[in-house]
Amino acid sequence: MFDQQPTQIIGIASGKGGVGKTTVSVNLAVMLASLGKKVMLFDADLGLANAQLALGCRTPFNFSHVLSGEKTLNDIIVEGPMGVKLVPGASGIQHMASLNEMQTAGIIQAFSDVDEDLDYFIVDLAAGLSDTVMTFLCACQHRFIVLKNEPSSIADAYGTIKVMIQEHQLDRIGLIPNGVFSQDEGERLFGSINSVIQNFLGSRVEYLHSITQDEMVLRSIKSSQPLVTFAPSSIASRDFRALAKVVMALESDIPMDGGLQFFVERIATHQTKNG
Repeated sequence: MFDQQPTQIIGIASGKGGVGKTTVSVNLAVMLASLGKKVMLFDADLGLANAQLALGCRTPFNFSHVLSGEKTLNDIIVEGPMGVKLVPGASGIQHMASLNEMQTAGIIQAFSDVDEDLDYFIVDLAAGLSDTVMTFLCACQHRFIVLKNEPSSIADAYGTIKVMIQEHQLDRIGLIPNGVFSQDEGERLFGSINSVIQNFLGSRVEYLHSITQDEMVLRSIKSSQPLVTFAPSSIASRDFRALAKVVMALESDIPMDGGLQFFVERIATHQTKNG
């Protein structure tokens, strides 16, 4: 057991909605699982949860049942394609989107009870900059920002990164340009944002990989299947494979105090500081 790598905790966020963040989260999770990794996806968009739709999973219970004490976290977990474990969020329950301290403490307790042997724990976050989103981002080891090459998406992604760096001193921030026409376009988009971050924030972000615009993405969403199982040879599926390989290469460059315990303790620390 002692040579086992700790679980990698990855938070996937975006400045605004509608940029394909959940699509990226789901397909990255399934691709990592297809490459032999044990993956759990937590749909932490607690007001508008839809990862179960993208995975094609039926979820009789969700996170609201855990917070109310009706179910344990293990009770609500379902298995999706390639063996990805899903912790379903609570769609359409408005108060879930802004948790109070006691509810966040309930989340901490819930995750303390999970006894899974995981390689990756991916947290699909709500759009925007709520306290809950920042609490989760602070608890992750890696933070990925999904954005499109559109002025509003770029502005919101920069705003999110600015808060992460200036107010929370977070690092290990990576960019995933989504829906670009080519990898070159994605790299240029990254370069322009990174130079602004260097000039104005005195920091930098990492380039991960771009996801090319592909009509098969929309078809896979309509069929309630992950793209990487729906159309494995599509252009965007190849991009997700490349992204997964980049993510797997991050493994060796991580503090060894990782794991779900790390995630839980970081949430608790953040709550204490901000409570």
